[in-house]
Amino acid sequence: MSNFAYRPPLIFFASVSCLLLAASAQAIDFDVENTKVTLYGFAKLNMIYDADADLGNAGNNRAIRLDDQKGSDGHTTIHAYHSRLGFTTATPVQGSTLKTRMEIDWFDEGGGDARLRHFYGEWNNILAGKTWTNFGTVETGPKIINVRPAPGQSKVGRKAQLRYSWNNWHVALETPDPEYYTDEVAVGFNANSGGYQTSSDYKEGLPDLTLRYQNAWNGFSYAVSGMVRQLEVDDGGANDDSAVGWGLNLAAKYALGERVTLRAELSHGDGIGEYMQGNPSAPAYYDGDKVETIKATGGILGTSVAIGPGEAHLAYSITNADLDDLKKTDLPNVDAANKRFENVYLNYIWTPVKNIDYGLETSYQTRKVADGRDGDALRFQGMVRYRF
Repeated sequence: MSNFAYRPPLIFFASVSCLLLAASAQAIDFDVENTKVTLYGFAKLNMIYDADADLGNAGNNRAIRLDDQKGSDGHTTIHAYHSRLGFTTATPVQGSTLKTRMEIDWFDEGGGDARLRHFYGEWNNILAGKTWTNFGTVETGPKIINVRPAPGQSKVGRKAQLRYSWNNWHVALETPDPEYYTDEVAVGFNANSGGYQTSSDYKEGLPDLTLRYQNAWNGFSYAVSGMVRQLEVDDGGANDDSAVGWGLNLAAKYALGERVTLRAELSHGDGIGEYMQGNPSAPAYYDGDKVETIKATGGILGTSVAIGPGEAHLAYSITNADLDDLKKTDLPNVDAANKRFENVYLNYIWTPVKNIDYGLETSYQTRKVADGRDGDALRFQGMVRYRF
C-alpha cells in the first residue's frame, strides 16, 4: 500500500460550511389539457480534495496510482456537472395511465456536456426507452456522495430497452451498446491505469436479456436478477468467434427499527462485465483465436443511521476479477490488468430545511493488478444540493 501523510483539508470543509444559506422550493406541477406535467431537478455542487492521485470528477479506481508509480499528491476539484433537470408526464389513455420521463445532467464524458439520463414511456406494463437497466436495483445500494457508485453492486446505469412487468416480475431486452462505459471484448491493457483496450471487430449481434424479481415484506425489500448476453468478435473474414456471458445479482435492504437500515448486495457472473458496477476487468478477452469470458464477483455491505437532521452512512464494497487464464495469454500489458477494487465510504448527509441537502464524505479506495502490485487513495468530498 502507498504511504501518505494525513492532510486535513480544513479550508475545503470550511468552504462547504459557508454555503449553508438557502430557501426551500417545490417541484413545479401544471396541466396541459388532460396531461399532468411535473418539472423537477436540482443544482448540485461537488467540492473534492484528493489526498493522493487525482481521481477525477467521479472518483475512478482506475486513476489510483500503484505503489511503484510516481505522480503528484493533493488535488482539488469543484464542479456542478452532476446538477439535474427533468420532467414527467401522466396522461389517461383507455383506462390506464401513459407515463413518460425525460431527464438530463451535465456529466457526459466525465463532465461538461449534456447527457441524456432517462427518456422513456410506460403504458399497460410495457416500458420502452432509456432508463435504469433491469438487472438489479438502485434501491438497495449504499448512499454515497461520490458520483461514481460503489463497486460490487448491480450496474447503476441506464440502457435503452423494451421491458414488460407483471406483478413483481420484470423482463427486458436491452441494448448491448454500453454507451457511457466500456464493456466490450479486450485485446490489450493499459500499462498505467490497468484499463483494457477493446477489439475493433467487436460485434453487437444480439440484445442482452435481463430478468428481475423484486418484492418487499415488513421492512425487508429484496431483488433477484439474472442476465444473459452474447460477446462476439467478427472481422468479416476468418476471425469470428463468440461466447455467452451471464450474471446474477442478489440485493436486500432491511429497516432495523426507525433509525437503522442495513444494505447488502452480491454480484457474480462469467462475462458479467459492467453489469456488475465497477468491474475491474472486461467481460471477455480475445486472444486471436477464441473469445474467452472472465469471471468476476463483487459485493457491498452498508448501513444507514438516522442522526439529528440527517443520516450517517457507512459502506464497504469490493469487486474481484478472475484473471488466471488471462495471465497465460500474450495480450499486451496483461500483467497490468486491473484485478481488484476495494472501497470504504463514510459520510453524513443532512437536510436542514425541505429540499436542501448537505453532505460530507471520506472515502478510501484501493486498486490491485494482475501481477500483485497495488495502490490506494484517500478522498474528501462535500456536497451542496438545492432541489425543486
